[in-house]
Amino acid sequence: KGEKFQTRWSSFENPAAEKGRGGMSNKGAKGHAFETFSAGETKTLLDIQGCGTVHRIWMTISKRDPVSLRSVRIEMFWDNSATPAVSAPLGDFFCDIHGHMLAFENELFSNPEGRSFNCSIPMPFRTAAKITVTNDSDQDISHIFYDVNFILCESHENDVLYFHAYWSREHRTTIAQDFEILPSVKGSGRFIGTHIGVITNPGNVGWWGEGEFKAYLDGDSEHPTLAGTGTEDYIGTAWGQGVYNHTYQGCLIADGEKGMFGFYRYHINDPIYFHSDCRITMQQIGGTGKKEVLEQLQKGASIKPVSIDAGEKGFIRLLEGDGKRLDDASLPDGWTNFYRRDDWSATAFFYLDSPENGLPKIATVKDRIAGLEEKEMQK
Repeated sequence: KGEKFQTRWSSFENPAAEKGRGGMSNKGAKGHAFETFSAGETKTLLDIQGCGTVHRIWMTISKRDPVSLRSVRIEMFWDNSATPAVSAPLGDFFCDIHGHMLAFENELFSNPEGRSFNCSIPMPFRTAAKITVTNDSDQDISHIFYDVNFILCESHENDVLYFHAYWSREHRTTIAQDFEILPSVKGSGRFIGTHIGVITNPGNVGWWGEGEFKAYLDGDSEHPTLAGTGTEDYIGTAWGQGVYNHTYQGCLIADGEKGMFGFYRYHINDPIYFHSDCRITMQQIGGTGKKEVLEQLQKGASIKPVSIDAGEKGFIRLLEGDGKRLDDASLPDGWTNFYRRDDWSATAFFYLDSPENGLPKIATVKDRIAGLEEKEMQK
């Protein structure tokens, strides 16, 4: 029944989200819409005891450059847990990948005019919920506004899961080693999707996105249960990757000159469930013409040929059996795939049957912001 559910909003005008106590700071007039966000400060956006579900988070801050959006960290704690279920840079969490603010809307996040952050992922909790943001930069932020909208209820069903988000970055991935979007987590749950950022290695040529998505589920070890066909294929496009913005998949940044890409994929209509463990990766493979790959090898580039697209004859697999090298004169010309190294970052979103996930702590702010000079990111 309706009376079992109570609607609450937390904001600076009512930080405890108490009944009948909103907008009291200036005799009912607007009096506490924002606060200053000092360097090193942690702001608590929500801190309540009880059972319920967060349904919407809205925020904005006055400094929205790439360094600031990687320096501010958002964290979420469920049921009084000691470690966060969510820990990510503010921009990357809200799909402003690389801290690049653009107007967009998808199923889970939106930024109506390129100046705000909105999230509508349901986030259940059973006994408590706490959401914080921390300014890990050395710069004060003059304004922070927010509201967190949630429902209080009497209880949840036993199969209701906790929301988690994990962010990581590798400045240079390892040859022939997949980038981990989500390291192995134990338990039962659902992989929701990911925001991915790529900054290409200027030492490489050609297309960077031939790598295949992999999902290792419920005891998979050497090989995954789910495997895709290419990076752009994973987000629903093909033959390269430009800018587009769709409900469950999109690419918000595709700047070939700067070598910067930012894209997302949500498994809403094609859910990925797991029952004991889950690990999500993306191969680090690119491609270009055979001649260009040979030239890179001669220059000592850190690459490794994988296969040649021989057209109607299919793939020539350079790593399988025949032992042929790419410079073998008997091999045809053609599109050549090769392992390469680039700068990859990702926010992984998932539900889990535990409020804690056991994943590593978020990287230091120095590591998060490296290479994101503001001048490179301006529109």
